Amino acid sequence: MNRAANTLTGILLHTLALLPLWLLYRLSDAAGFALCHIVRYRRNTIRKNLAESLPGKTTAELRKIEKQFYRNFSDYIVETLKLLHVSESEILRRMKFENIDVIDRHLAAGRSVVCYFSHCGNWEWVPSITLHSRHGNEDDVKFCQVYRPLKNKWFDALMLRLRSRFGSVSLPKKTTFRHLLEYRKNGIRTVTGFMSDQKPGSGDTTCILEFLNHPTAMISGTETLARRLDSAVAYLDMYKPRRGNYRITVRPMCDNAASTPESALTKEYAALLRQTILRDPALWLWSHKRWKNPVSLPGVEASLPPQFQDDKADNNGNAKQSSKQ
Repeated sequence: MNRAANTLTGILLHTLALLPLWLLYRLSDAAGFALCHIVRYRRNTIRKNLAESLPGKTTAELRKIEKQFYRNFSDYIVETLKLLHVSESEILRRMKFENIDVIDRHLAAGRSVVCYFSHCGNWEWVPSITLHSRHGNEDDVKFCQVYRPLKNKWFDALMLRLRSRFGSVSLPKKTTFRHLLEYRKNGIRTVTGFMSDQKPGSGDTTCILEFLNHPTAMISGTETLARRLDSAVAYLDMYKPRRGNYRITVRPMCDNAASTPESALTKEYAALLRQTILRDPALWLWSHKRWKNPVSLPGVEASLPPQFQDDKADNNGNAKQSSKQ
């Protein structure tokens, strides 16, 4: 995009972001309908992923989830755009955090925290966690999220601006470990979010396990980094009670990653994420080609940690809750 196009796009986006959310949701309804029925955005990928991941669902049930996915996806777009002008009071009302003390007690004890998250609900609103934590405004605490820089420099700058709206820091994936080491060297505790649910990129270390009825290569670098930094680890469990409202429940995974067996955290993350998805399938990003590169399982029973071995839900959305709350 040239400079004039960038300027016009910026003006348009800022103008739209000034609209109240109830009006933006009318635009989202139109966009969702167009994506689903006219553009048919990645329809083949979405249907293939849903059918293979939820084999117990009827065709009618899968189509209902598909329709809900398109609505959630278009909501995600307008809600993310709203970050340009949303007030702190409104985001506090719409984005809630439960069990935030799981994170705060580690920070108070001088330990950094690695947070597993996923592409569920509106992940761009999660950096507002700084408004909920008791340590959100402290100079020696940094709230961070890992990201992959976009090829388009203008949109990359825009997304970085949105993600830093409430004071968090975006760390490029390739230099995340170096930045976190520097923070630790300078006496700064960190809370860092990792989106570890998508297809591994080139150079990513993986753990192969069964996930949503597929042999799946899960990114294991998050666990490796947490272990090397002696971090505590938590899972951010996303709920969408109603349109325009989200809730994250912070679920503890361990107090010190270095004390856990190899691959245990990656496997537990996969099990927790599976529960989140089966509870409300339309919240996950089904348009991603998650299983584009097939892998083979080394052993099915080794795929889940012991506390989840009996969690054999029928992939109909009736997953049992983990005993670790």
